[in-house]
Amino acid sequence: MSMASYVLFPLGQKRFALHSEEVAELARPDRLHAFPHTTPFLTGVLYRRGRMVPVCDIGQVLVGSDAPARRFYLIVQPPSAGEGEWTAIPVTGECELIKGEAKAPTGKLPVWVEGLLPLSEIIEILDLNRLLAIGMVEVPA
Repeated sequence: MSMASYVLFPLGQKRFALHSEEVAELARPDRLHAFPHTTPFLTGVLYRRGRMVPVCDIGQVLVGSDAPARRFYLIVQPPSAGEGEWTAIPVTGECELIKGEAKAPTGKLPVWVEGLLPLSEIIEILDLNRLLAIGMVEVPA
């Protein structure tokens, strides 16, 4: 793997990374509009910059149900999404833009880990398409 830009974001005590080109902005908490549904990750929608943005809480998969309250939304455009299609991911703190050289995943890691960033700790680089696909599957009632 090669040198690239990444956005690091915290979920609880752990940090994760996304490719910087997938990230549109870091937004302060806004009014979340919830509605009845059976999609596991979907917690509602935000109205942001004139559009409805689905909020997908990936924290339950990445760090478990005991993750602390999320303080911000990372607005992302997954690679499989069309132009201008955003998803909001709740995160627990400030994000950081870094350049780094990713290493290939080693050992037994989940399918959504596409690489590792060796910093002061090992940061998992997420394949957002795979991760969101897992959580956007309808659950039978």
